[in-house]
Amino acid sequence: MSASALVLPSTSTPPSYHRIVSPTLHLPTDPQRPIPVGLLACQRDPLLRDLVSTVVSSTVAQTAPTSNASKRIKKNTPSIAQDTLLEVILHDTVLFPEGGGQPNDIGILTSADGNIWDVIDVKRRGGHAVHFVKVKDGNVAAALKIFTPGSLVRAALGEQGFQRRLDHMSMHTCQHLLSAVLETKLNLPTLAWSMTTYPTPSYVEVPRALTPEEISIIQAEANRLVFEGRQVHIEVEELDHSNRAYDTPSVGIPSDYTGGVKRTVIIDGVDRNPCCGTHLPSISNLQLFLIPQMEGLSRSSTSSARLYFLSGPRLITYFSSIHTLLTTTSNVLSCGAPLVPERVEQVIDERKKVSKRVEDLEAELASSIARDILKQAEDDTVVLHQHRTDDASNPLGFLSAISTAFVNEVSSAETGPSSYLIVLTSSPSMQTATSTTIVMTFGNDEKKVKEAGDTIRANVGVKGGGKGTKWSGKFTGVWKDTKEGKAVAGILKDISL
Repeated sequence: MSASALVLPSTSTPPSYHRIVSPTLHLPTDPQRPIPVGLLACQRDPLLRDLVSTVVSSTVAQTAPTSNASKRIKKNTPSIAQDTLLEVILHDTVLFPEGGGQPNDIGILTSADGNIWDVIDVKRRGGHAVHFVKVKDGNVAAALKIFTPGSLVRAALGEQGFQRRLDHMSMHTCQHLLSAVLETKLNLPTLAWSMTTYPTPSYVEVPRALTPEEISIIQAEANRLVFEGRQVHIEVEELDHSNRAYDTPSVGIPSDYTGGVKRTVIIDGVDRNPCCGTHLPSISNLQLFLIPQMEGLSRSSTSSARLYFLSGPRLITYFSSIHTLLTTTSNVLSCGAPLVPERVEQVIDERKKVSKRVEDLEAELASSIARDILKQAEDDTVVLHQHRTDDASNPLGFLSAISTAFVNEVSSAETGPSSYLIVLTSSPSMQTATSTTIVMTFGNDEKKVKEAGDTIRANVGVKGGGKGTKWSGKFTGVWKDTKEGKAVAGILKDISL
């Protein structure tokens, strides 16, 4: 292995992509001095996949790296055992540390003995890129010996790491393009943006929602610039107090950044914005697709909206997924893809008609059951328990329909019972230890209904409650007429109306 900080391996990135505009700013050539974030190889040539570099320092990681996403995990989330990691700083690297809204790279380090070490995260610490390297078999001493300062290693993205980087570059470059077009066409600044986890769409947050016509205009203008093949390049200058602030929507340079570099991303004739992320050398073939629907946000003092977008690998994955869903749906509906919307409308319409028919039949059946219960009145009183086997999705709703129909029958009957207390129960046809039996108690005396319900809850193990002339609950387990049913009958027998 041999390392060189000044000359990178050849890629398709144009030599003019990375431009140092400060005459006194130079890349450090001392292999024991790390190149600062802002001038890393991954930022000088975003298409570079591997690089031989020198180890500057290596220490055992005291804590596992945390990303912005992991910081949002709830505190009650159980902790997971972490791998033993080394924190390795190299003279130069092709692995990008998290920053500018862009997630970190992952990759591998190949040591001089040919062993491959996984880099699971890269973070910026001050002005340095810190690689979190997974220790093999937990042998920290051996790992520290391999990564002693001055050792040569090959840092590489690997195929998985490059696909991740390609996605990040595509979405990040596309965000710069989208924000610029929103600003110039609609005078809408980008308030914030988020590169969501692959393959979900990313979004920019703007002060208001766009109309469908405005979304079409923005998408057409952005893709016109794409077809023109506008070039992208980076300008780097020394950072001092006079140029630390920006007159753009950018959040600016982090307060803990000590790399001494100010980095600006330029899309020729379109945008000029500070950023530390990796960007494609050209926006050609960077197709932008905007999701037509926007998500509105309301805060205490302001309102805004999120415009979701896709590009690069995410766009391909999105359309592939949509095609698969559409093809599967068309096969289920036995029609061609163009007929799916019409066929779905037909299915929904038929489902509504069937649901209405079921509701009508249930109402008719509930009235019939209510009349049968009414016929069992003895001495102007109805006190009974009736159990049903029902696999309906809403058994409580049907029991409620029976109770309502019974009350209506009583009120319309010329000689209806003066008092009644009825318990209805409903169990599925196949019962297990986790099955649910619905219990409903109703009557014309609130006190008696409460007495019956509370006694059933205490003696049968039903969880529930009620108000007024209705009480309902649930029993979990296997409902048996010889046990639970007999207990309910005994409870009703002991209640005097």
